[in-house]
Amino acid sequence: MEKPEHIHLLDEATINQIAAGEVIERPASVVKELIDNSLDAGASDIRVEIEGAGSKSITVIDDGSGIGRDEAPLAFTKHSTSKIESKDDLHRIITLGFRGEALSSIAAVSRVELISRTADCLSAVKIAVEGGIVGEVTETGSSVGTRVEVRDLFYNTPARRKYLKSKRTELSHITDTVIRQALGNPGVAFTLLNEGKVVLRCGQGGLFDRMVQVLGADVARQLVPLEYRDDLLSLWGYISKPGYYRSNREMNYFFINGRNISSPAISNAVRLGYYTMLPKGRYPAAVLNVKINLEEVDVNVHPAKRY
Repeated sequence: MEKPEHIHLLDEATINQIAAGEVIERPASVVKELIDNSLDAGASDIRVEIEGAGSKSITVIDDGSGIGRDEAPLAFTKHSTSKIESKDDLHRIITLGFRGEALSSIAAVSRVELISRTADCLSAVKIAVEGGIVGEVTETGSSVGTRVEVRDLFYNTPARRKYLKSKRTELSHITDTVIRQALGNPGVAFTLLNEGKVVLRCGQGGLFDRMVQVLGADVARQLVPLEYRDDLLSLWGYISKPGYYRSNREMNYFFINGRNISSPAISNAVRLGYYTMLPKGRYPAAVLNVKINLEEVDVNVHPAKRY
């Protein structure tokens, strides 16, 4: 399946096949969806800026392909996407996003400003959306790519804002989200800033270099390469030496066809591979990529597009 070039509204048959809608639970949800969009746009450099642990503002800037003037308002319409054409494409999804719900869901509970420029335009398109209401489309100066600023998250849903955790906890979730995206895309540069201070910065490179950048050199030195291929799948990445282990699964990073997943089943399978070499209740560290036929996996089964 080739990704459609322009944003369009999905037909009713396709919409009815899409799993339960996207829910923005916390600032990290916004960060994940915006980074997904940047990666789908072919970005090679992604910058995330956070204020107030994300509740005050989240800004994601990329150098991807951008959004054209005519498509900008449609980007905030539910079930509008450039990533699939029909329900048949749901069985072979090649992009991280596909439902056309992320921007509309974010804009419904915040104040959003989008600035985007495509390579064939001299100026960028600028559009503001508040509480789901799309404002006037104007022009402004910008480099090729997209800048999305999300302000005052949950300003119009006080009950949801009330249940946000401490700033430290919310920032931790955001950092973990960026780390996972960075580990899954070592060929893309990532920068995360909190209140103007650098939390994470990593340039383009290979997977081992990326592990050094985000997990630290001490951890990376405890990991060894792993590679396996057969007719069903390809598996590659790094797992820890038997002498290095954790008290939980937090350092298990799994990717299927480039998509970060959370899978206790895979975590348990990796741990069982160590058999008696790990103490009871301890878990290995792992950064593993799996490539498998697109039709063998269903990313439409979970609202957050996680297996």
